Amino acid sequence: MTIGDGTPTPSDRADVLIIGAGPSGGVVAEHMARHGFSVVCLEQGRWINNSEFPGDKPEFELLSQKQWYPEPNVRGTATDYPTNVSESDVSPVMFAGVGGSTLIYSAHWMRLLPSDFRIKTLNGVADDWPITYEDLAPYYDRMDAAVGLAGLEGDPMYPDGMVPPLPPHPIGRIGRIAARGMNKLGWHWWPSPNAIASQKHGEFARCARWGTCETGCPEGAKSSFDLTHWPTAIRHGARLITGARVSTITVDAKGRADGAVYVDAAGHEHRQKARLVVVAANGIGTPRLLLLSAHGGAPNGLANSSGLVGKRLMLHPNAEVTGIYDEPLDSWLGPAGQAIHSLEFYETDPSRGFVGGAKWQVMPIGGPLRALSLHDRRPFAEKWGPAVHDRMDETLGHGLQWGINSQDMPEETNHVDLDPTLTDSNGIPAPRVRYRLSENTKKLLQFNLERAVEAHEAAGAVHTVATDLWPEQPGHLLGTATMGTDPATSVVSEWNIAHDVPNLAIVDGSVMPTSGAVNPTATITALALRAAEHLTNNARWQEISE
Repeated sequence: MTIGDGTPTPSDRADVLIIGAGPSGGVVAEHMARHGFSVVCLEQGRWINNSEFPGDKPEFELLSQKQWYPEPNVRGTATDYPTNVSESDVSPVMFAGVGGSTLIYSAHWMRLLPSDFRIKTLNGVADDWPITYEDLAPYYDRMDAAVGLAGLEGDPMYPDGMVPPLPPHPIGRIGRIAARGMNKLGWHWWPSPNAIASQKHGEFARCARWGTCETGCPEGAKSSFDLTHWPTAIRHGARLITGARVSTITVDAKGRADGAVYVDAAGHEHRQKARLVVVAANGIGTPRLLLLSAHGGAPNGLANSSGLVGKRLMLHPNAEVTGIYDEPLDSWLGPAGQAIHSLEFYETDPSRGFVGGAKWQVMPIGGPLRALSLHDRRPFAEKWGPAVHDRMDETLGHGLQWGINSQDMPEETNHVDLDPTLTDSNGIPAPRVRYRLSENTKKLLQFNLERAVEAHEAAGAVHTVATDLWPEQPGHLLGTATMGTDPATSVVSEWNIAHDVPNLAIVDGSVMPTSGAVNPTATITALALRAAEHLTNNARWQEISE
């Protein structure tokens, strides 16, 4: 449907067609609509109202196990598409809807470090980015302002110049206890930046500390992009069509993008024409769509002369160590969100025997079911029956989590392609994900797990519980349409424009050549803003697509 009158959008040619209404799609739509371009966006999901989120409801933990579960294969809603993960060590997570996965993200708002753009130069692996930290810094600044970033300037791990517009959230008891251990060991920590309002900010409410950010913010304090960008885009004339599942990007006789075919919620097919097509469908959805859009001039997939569409998938494998303490921590309180973070083990140290590093974050452990789940590996008699009360007493409100977000190296064996048999509810081939942990990643995770245990012990934990790998990874879907200057070894240019198709842009996490180890949404949106500005200032695509 179209926002406003509820009728299908007409097929007259738009200046810009955006596929996906998540964070990067929202940034491009807002920027280009505000600069006078006619914009149409196709989103297969729907609008979500804050009142639907489960975090303020007594049964919130039960709802989070099905209707609000992060993995689409578990949710199984009509707006989701399935993924074949039978050959994957982990199950990638994503969310279809206006705002995309920012509806259910933790809103950790971290920048890549300058070294992340130069990993080949510094460490001899992967590829350097075609841009630098300094190139992206002004766009990071603008996105910080747009999301109302709450944080504290001066983190010594970053260059000078980062000034969050809002003050940081209180680090709470969990942050203070975790910091106690880090101080004892002499390890880096800093109050964390979050895209969550620490005070009333524009249309955003002040965080009420529900601690349920990962199933949506019922308070309206988290900067999901249905709130930050889409209202402005629509006020400037952008048309957002929900329930629109794109089956293919269409091309003209010269092989240039000229629109897309989509199926509406009633199963009817439509065609939308455009002078410029912008793909913002995430690191799994984007290669799926490019492969679905193969044609006679591009038999291996649209924009895929390099053969790299779908290759080099990076997922940021996560692990965690929870410490149980004999003092009250109020560890159900939010934001979740991160209280403090550490980049102590972020940079490569060859003596450790692996390349790359990890970002740590302290997060609350949530409610009673989450507290009990920490004991899943115990014998039955130690966690159920009368023992359940002991486990609850020792854990609920007494635990804090050091989460470990690991750097993932780009490997062509980790990839997305089209499944030969599995389809979505419209009969469109579903993506098949093959992802295996490399030996480098296994060593990286094990090293950081051991250090996190040390951090808890230094802070006074009486017991620790390690989860060596989250089975569902955090929605960091990266690397499957990588940027670079050489069309033989990359899919898009440094301005996010496809080498093969000059009026096709890709603006989601798939363009990232390397993953770093921080949460990527700040980088994805900064890249999208940079691309949108370039497209606005260099609108030659309007002429060449005629």
